[in-house]
Amino acid sequence: MKRISVCVLLGIALTFSNCSKVKNTEEAKQADGKMPVFALIDSSSYDFGTVKEGEIVEHDFKFRNDGGYPLILNNITSSCGCTTPEWPKEPIGPDETSSIKVRFDTKNKSGPQVKTITVYANTEPEYSELRLKGIVNTEAKPVTKN
Repeated sequence: MKRISVCVLLGIALTFSNCSKVKNTEEAKQADGKMPVFALIDSSSYDFGTVKEGEIVEHDFKFRNDGGYPLILNNITSSCGCTTPEWPKEPIGPDETSSIKVRFDTKNKSGPQVKTITVYANTEPEYSELRLKGIVNTEAKPVTKN
């Protein structure tokens, strides 16, 4: 009789624990559906064409938060010190838009250029990449005779 009682209690306990796991899984799915979403409005890549060495190229990458919770841009890094990003430090609410301004200083750069900007945020995945690309023509330097 004791074995039957123990088995019944064990069965009831397992049933309740499985129910709570199902509930937690459903809650997790609902929360994932509301996660902030870094959604670019245009493109993740900007082709600045051909410029002269020494020019500064600027571009605004416009984005929207397509999630249900505020989007927080934690950090933005670039593949080169010649490329500097500016981004909003305050949270971007659901369905709000904003932009990341990127400046590329072409001084001492020549030829084809591709600069990668990595955006870290409270999203899944936790980072996104933006790219600036184009060609920098070398400035003709005067020839000096000795």
